[in-house]
Amino acid sequence: MNQLLAMRAFIRVVETGSFSRAAEQLALPRSTISKLIIDLETHLAIKLLNRTTRKVATTAEGVTYYHQAVRLLIEVDAMDNAVRTSKSNPQGHLRIDAPSTFATSLLIPALKAFQHEYPDITIALGVSDRAVNIVGEGVDCVVRAGRLDEQAMVGRHLVELGYMTCASPTYLERYGVPSHPNELETQHARLGYFIAANNQPMPMVFERGAERLEMGGGTYSANDGNGLLAMMLAGLGIGQHFTRCLQPHIDSGELVPVLTDWIRPGLPFHILYPPNRHQSARLKVFIEWLLATFRDRYPAI
Repeated sequence: MNQLLAMRAFIRVVETGSFSRAAEQLALPRSTISKLIIDLETHLAIKLLNRTTRKVATTAEGVTYYHQAVRLLIEVDAMDNAVRTSKSNPQGHLRIDAPSTFATSLLIPALKAFQHEYPDITIALGVSDRAVNIVGEGVDCVVRAGRLDEQAMVGRHLVELGYMTCASPTYLERYGVPSHPNELETQHARLGYFIAANNQPMPMVFERGAERLEMGGGTYSANDGNGLLAMMLAGLGIGQHFTRCLQPHIDSGELVPVLTDWIRPGLPFHILYPPNRHQSARLKVFIEWLLATFRDRYPAI
């Protein structure tokens, strides 16, 4: 029995709650994962998992062994990485996930610099505003917008993106330029964003001094940042989006800022990853590169 491989298989089964997902993440047949777990239980003379047709549950002994195995493999991986990085650049594959607008407007354009610095690291980038299951879907790290609510993950502040309110020139020529946010409720088409998981609309927010206005809903809305931007460019109404993403379209004349004396508070972005994943040399350099590229260079954009 390859005990280290069996321990890795056991850890993935516990973290994903599934033999099939563990097999996918380790690129092994499901039957191999099952045999590794059986061999490990036989070697230890204890039952680590209770299996049913619908569920995999960890026994009390299995929970204890899981925590010990995680600590041991972190040390093993750290030793391996220390030797590898002393002789060569970090290498291997990373599975990353990022919100659509952040990915297409900020991350992807910057990846050329990462590729130049770390040519032996390959990246599979998930581009979606859906909040992926980091462990269950085998993702190494994610960029997540807004408030952090995954206490089991390590979270590091990356950047805060400011907002701007804009519309296309053709829309403004047809409907006029608003002088106050209240006009958006009665005289204009509002473009909004909603969360796909629960269909909850995110309100447009306007602040000026002590004044604060919120407007929910909208004539048109999208559950993806790129979709919202496309609606604004199509002249469907007035919307709010990240200044950093709108600026190229403002510079080209495709969008025009409105209500510029009103602001919307910025939205923080964080890097999230499981606590036992940061020992990977390739993930470590990717996270440090992200921080240097966005947080340290653009503390507020």
